[in-house]
Amino acid sequence: MAASRIVIENCSIATVDANDTEYATGHIVVADNRIESVGAGKAPVGLENVVRRIDATGHLATPGLVNTHHHFYQWITRGLATDHNLFNWLVALYPTWARIDEPMARAAARGSLAMMARGGVTTAMDHHYVYPQGSGDLSGAIIGAASEMGVRFTLARGSMDRGKSDGGLPPDFAVESLEGALAATEATIDKYHDASFDAMTQIAVAPCSPFSVSTELLRKGAELARRRGVRLHTHGSETVEEEEFCKELFGMGPTDYFESTGWLGQDVWMAHCVHMNDSDIAAFARTGTGVAHCPSSNARLAAGIARVPDMLKAGVPVGLGVDGTASNESGELHTELRNALLINRLGAHREAALNARQALRLGTYGGAQVLGRADQIGSIEAGKLADLVLWKMDTLAHSSIADPVIALVFGAAAPVTLSLVNGRTVVEAGHLTTVDEDAIARSARDEAQRLARIAAQA
Repeated sequence: MAASRIVIENCSIATVDANDTEYATGHIVVADNRIESVGAGKAPVGLENVVRRIDATGHLATPGLVNTHHHFYQWITRGLATDHNLFNWLVALYPTWARIDEPMARAAARGSLAMMARGGVTTAMDHHYVYPQGSGDLSGAIIGAASEMGVRFTLARGSMDRGKSDGGLPPDFAVESLEGALAATEATIDKYHDASFDAMTQIAVAPCSPFSVSTELLRKGAELARRRGVRLHTHGSETVEEEEFCKELFGMGPTDYFESTGWLGQDVWMAHCVHMNDSDIAAFARTGTGVAHCPSSNARLAAGIARVPDMLKAGVPVGLGVDGTASNESGELHTELRNALLINRLGAHREAALNARQALRLGTYGGAQVLGRADQIGSIEAGKLADLVLWKMDTLAHSSIADPVIALVFGAAAPVTLSLVNGRTVVEAGHLTTVDEDAIARSARDEAQRLARIAAQA
């Protein structure tokens, strides 16, 4: 059967390929779910079975954004504990989070996904680690929401087995046993993981953090992931307090502790990595361990400024993350392009820290790298999957900035005219095509109110 083609013409294109190839005016041809061609000028003549031709004058085409760290459930606890550091924030919110159930997880996932997709995210991930006893099928609810939205998705199936009685932060009824967490994680891989080139759903093994899981869960989680051929994800080196905790409990810093448990490698990526010394960065570079940089959340929780320029110079794979919307209430990844650039310029490298094209690479190809999908997504190249975004750059907000990539990163959040995932339209003229945005907003509001009532009565 002949491929159905979409032809996009007359737009600026930032391919984010290995050479950072750009076209001031170019074309993209999509054939079914793959990018068939990209180049300067008009599309080739004589193309067959063209089902749609788009005049993208005034637009910038980029790869779809790739989110590398999030906690969807937090969509229904936004705006709380707004003046807390990480540990106090966790203590304040765990009693509420520990009471989520399946309808809440579904509503929160739909809200989180809708906000990201509307802002240019084509590949999302969720690190979900709160599985209260009797809460229902939370993983299924989250994966179902991503499937409904039409975005490419990685569920990092999280876990915690260190409750309050064992020196952890979460309530005991919100954690799993070691055996239960491992069994549930493997069952999720069995049911949902797709290893194919154009997979829409993948699973990672993701114990929460050093201070909420046992050493045994980390070790056995790494063994499980490698036995099943999936990736590993966790939080690492987020705060000074975490470093002190690891040294007190394990006699070493977080990076050395992770290495001792099998948690460094090309199949691993960690969120935050704010407090990394030269030795830590060298260990990540040597092993190919990736980083999910979450600038807004790091600022919101006063965690600090991650050494992203030093990581990139050393060869560490780095992507961008929204993080949970209880520590980044906007829930948008495209604003993280700008925040990553600006916040890193407050660090030691100042104006030389990051430029606009490096920030765009973090949000696209860098994210694809840390999710293990750089050969499939993250750049606009022939043969790759058709995950791409058209940003409208000729409005009042951007029209006087000559360089469209600088306009996208330095300027106000640009409207998304079109977002394709796997060659299918997910956003058209700024609105989601697969779901009812108003219904999602109402459901999230209702479930947030229900959760607040339950937590208040506990």
